Amino acid sequence: MLTNILQYLEKTVTEVPDKLAFSDGEGGLTFLSLYGAARSVGSALCRRGYGREPVVILMDRHPEEIAAFFGAIYAGCFYVAMDAAMPPARMALILSCLSPRVMVCDGKNRERAEALCQSGAFSGAVYQYDDLCREAADDSLLAVVRRGQIDQDPIYVVFTSGSTGVPKGVAACHRSVIDYTEALCEAIGFGRDTVFANQTPLYFDAPLKEIMPTIKYGATTYLVPRMLFSFPVPLCRYLIRHGVNTVCWVVSALTMISSCGGLDAMPPTCLTTVCFGSEVFPRRQYDLWRAALPEARFFNLYGPTEATGMSCYWPADRELDPEEPIPVGYPFRNTDILLLTEDGRRAGVGEEGEICMRGTCVTLGYYNNPQRTAEAFVQNPLNTAYPELIYRTGDLGRYNDRGELVFICRRDAQIKILGHRVELGEVEAAACACAGIRAACCVYDQGRTRLVLYFVGDMNPADLTAALRDRLPRYMLPALVLPLPALPLTPNGKTDRRALKEQAEKL
Repeated sequence: MLTNILQYLEKTVTEVPDKLAFSDGEGGLTFLSLYGAARSVGSALCRRGYGREPVVILMDRHPEEIAAFFGAIYAGCFYVAMDAAMPPARMALILSCLSPRVMVCDGKNRERAEALCQSGAFSGAVYQYDDLCREAADDSLLAVVRRGQIDQDPIYVVFTSGSTGVPKGVAACHRSVIDYTEALCEAIGFGRDTVFANQTPLYFDAPLKEIMPTIKYGATTYLVPRMLFSFPVPLCRYLIRHGVNTVCWVVSALTMISSCGGLDAMPPTCLTTVCFGSEVFPRRQYDLWRAALPEARFFNLYGPTEATGMSCYWPADRELDPEEPIPVGYPFRNTDILLLTEDGRRAGVGEEGEICMRGTCVTLGYYNNPQRTAEAFVQNPLNTAYPELIYRTGDLGRYNDRGELVFICRRDAQIKILGHRVELGEVEAAACACAGIRAACCVYDQGRTRLVLYFVGDMNPADLTAALRDRLPRYMLPALVLPLPALPLTPNGKTDRRALKEQAEKL
């Protein structure tokens, strides 16, 4: 039985030591070089007295950053990757939460690390990755660490945005990530011949979809340059050049290609598996992808960071009705979905409820934040016999007649206007169903009690407003319909709803 994610790497390195594991398209690490670098970094940290504590990683997105992650775990610590482009004020908030004693940086970010020390945001020691990975690995030292590790030990903390403006650090352990890896691979069917293209930054949990199957099977992952996600044809060319056959991307990255002609100009026919998630896939764009890659397998993935990333999947194994939303499907093995009504009972078929999760997917909670943890990680209301924590996602869903889970919207995206309940996702879906609309985002300006719809497409606002009148009741019609050349995105590629909401409140 696996109890430590390092066991994946230690098995794979004996089978395919010289195979390329991770690459940015130029440089890369084989499994043997990854293994060696991680053990060297882990030994170096142990020698300096670090263990069972956060190791901040401040490095550019590169295969060596992944080696630093595994190095922290070899030392019996847990890694906290930070975005090198993050505003200093946000960095200071994260560092204040962690109170870390050690930071590992690359040469490009040494100056930024030293600036954090000078500002007082960080008072620990800073080590450069290149120096640590040149130190000799100490087998006996690492063996002592391993004997003291258990599967409930944390291996990373990922910081997400908080509604109060203070980032929340989600801590996940070996057991959660091992079970996630096994269930994900079982559901999708990866293997040694899988070639991934990673889209998300490494300081989120989303890259686990590529990192862990790569380590488990001896697959290969390319870290796609971020700039390519603004240029659909060069992006598709990159996939073809590197023989990428599998992507696990946020919806915005896929719609950028399909809505801007990339599927026509250079269809990435090398793809055999397309996984998408984190946002609702507009049906028009989903249908374009299905038509362009008729032989490929498509999967909708759903799940929050607090449940180790993705927790549900839907294999696109049937045709959907024209107005039918894409289901999020079924929970991974060893994960249970509780769809709870407001009065705390299980929702029936077609009945709306909050999506809650139980099982080993549920993470350890928010780091150094017991109050927020207690609000979201709660006792299962259906079980009064013994302690059992579940995670309340804040997402609303329902089961369709086929028993598939369907995501409706975020609880905070369901609002009331003049007594009428409005789901912002329904307004967006109506807009995206109009010819010529490539993307849409609807936000609520609470101060003036109005809906504001932003869109990307070829229609003018008046024509789109007229089209919406045929699709939506009057109380759901946006007060403002505004065109944009592109929707703003968060660092991990999702639509930046907060930025659009702030913009709408200033209009």
